[in-house]
Amino acid sequence: MFQSYASLQKLGQENMEAALKAAGAFSSNAQAIVNESAEFARKSFEHNSDTFEKLVGAQSLEKAIEVQTAYVKGAYESLVGQSGKFGALYTALATDTFKPFEGLLSKSMKA
Repeated sequence: MFQSYASLQKLGQENMEAALKAAGAFSSNAQAIVNESAEFARKSFEHNSDTFEKLVGAQSLEKAIEVQTAYVKGAYESLVGQSGKFGALYTALATDTFKPFEGLLSKSMKA
């Protein structure tokens, strides 16, 4: 019933290695999410600024409505596309972070 000290030490070492791998995977995936968020914010700001300049320069109500319609359409398409990217990034974050722990529970139950 009792595990030997060597097997407990090996299990502890495997857990520590898995935790370090998970931390590294989390860090790199989190950095990718931060970079993607910053890029999306930059593009959104540029899109908003361009739209504002066009609205200020609009000579008629029809032109202003046209600019606003184009803005809404572009913002929606950008949001939908970005949502897919973020979904993939968060899926990769979860998958890569927990991958090192996949076999540890079964190993600890057998030992």
